[in-house]
Amino acid sequence: MTPQLQQAIRLLQLSSLELQTEIQEALETNPLLEVEEDFDFDENARQRSEDDQDSRDVSQLENQDIPDDLPIDSKWEDTYDHQPTTVSSNNTMVDSDMERDNQDDSPDSLQQHLLWQMRLTHFTDVEEGIAAMIIDSIEDDGYLKASLEDIQQSLGEEFAEIELDEIETVLHRIQHFDPVGVAARDLRECLLIQLRVYEESGLPHIQLMRELIDKHLDTLAKRDYAQIKRALKVTDDELTELVRSIQLLNPRPGSQIQTDKTEYIVPDVYAQKVNGRWLLSLNPDNAPRLQIADHYAQLINRADNSAENTYLKNNLQEARWFLKSLQSRNETLLKVTDAIVERQKDFLDYGEEAMKPLVLADIAEAVEMHESTISRVTTRKYLHTPRGIFELKYFFSSHVGTDSGGECSATAIRAIIKKLVAAENPQKPLSDSKIAAILGDQGINVARRTIAKYRETLAIAPSNERKRLV
Repeated sequence: MTPQLQQAIRLLQLSSLELQTEIQEALETNPLLEVEEDFDFDENARQRSEDDQDSRDVSQLENQDIPDDLPIDSKWEDTYDHQPTTVSSNNTMVDSDMERDNQDDSPDSLQQHLLWQMRLTHFTDVEEGIAAMIIDSIEDDGYLKASLEDIQQSLGEEFAEIELDEIETVLHRIQHFDPVGVAARDLRECLLIQLRVYEESGLPHIQLMRELIDKHLDTLAKRDYAQIKRALKVTDDELTELVRSIQLLNPRPGSQIQTDKTEYIVPDVYAQKVNGRWLLSLNPDNAPRLQIADHYAQLINRADNSAENTYLKNNLQEARWFLKSLQSRNETLLKVTDAIVERQKDFLDYGEEAMKPLVLADIAEAVEMHESTISRVTTRKYLHTPRGIFELKYFFSSHVGTDSGGECSATAIRAIIKKLVAAENPQKPLSDSKIAAILGDQGINVARRTIAKYRETLAIAPSNERKRLV
């Protein structure tokens, strides 16, 4: 694989924010690249059409005969065409510098808050390395979802001899950091950590609260109060007081570290329906318009083999390959998105229940690219639609057969489940079996265990936990 192809593939898999960083680094290290100061905004909207075959697969670069030396003439397609504007997620045009300034004033994240405490803790160098890895693995809600084994494998070679019990020792110290309950591995551990801290505050019923959380938390979640009363040997009033005390604890300790920083998802492609047809356009926000620095290019002498001239020639060649890779990235992204939109037009028009089954191989065949290329293009790339902003991978979904011989996507089934649960009688919530039967009546054959899996991905509780007394 040539270095040029490696660069093209690497640019293809970058997110829009990473691409901006890559471009900035290229501008800082290559004097033959520059941002075009004055230019007109050009129309980059493209009507979706079967006849549009201008895009080229990055993998095609591998088969091209790349000359060792590129032409010196700086007028050879030396401009990378992309307009510098910033579009926020609410589709409002904003000034780039103002947006950066506003974001720089935001408070620390949870990870930054924990790292600050780590530096104030008496850790050895080894313990600090372990602590940093643990903190990096903590989710925004404050929980540690990664296992100790995963953390052990993520540590570098200098930590090869570290045992799991050493990692757990460091973890227990982090669990004493602020906010109280952080770095817990599940809800039970999170609440018990908070109880240990609150013991000194004189909170009543600490021992009973600990027993309830440690041994009967699942029963409490099911609201089986009769079983809890028997197990703890408490009265109705005492149980009510216990539950109220537990409700004082925070099940999501990470939420205490609030930041005012707005998290933007910058779309890569815009989809807009005009006169009954979907038009696609690249987001002009993602990169500036680049060009070859003509001043330096004119200094190059073909016959001069001096170090300075060789340096300029090498940088000119690298600059042109960089521009070519950027252009290839855009063409590939637009071509793949076009194929996805063509197959998911019903979703854009009618919503999730109209989502069709789609796998990587379908798009790979349609655009004549490898599945690995499709995977790179659709990861961390976002499409702005009238229904919202979606990662391109969202449009891929497995299929379930129907009685009519057709197929229904998993996304559509999840949407139907969500709709059924929203409309159910809260006194008689639908069981997974009942939902499966309703779908069966619609000609969609789904097993009960599949319904349960889809329901869990939607964060919908089972029917016995959804039941309410009205």
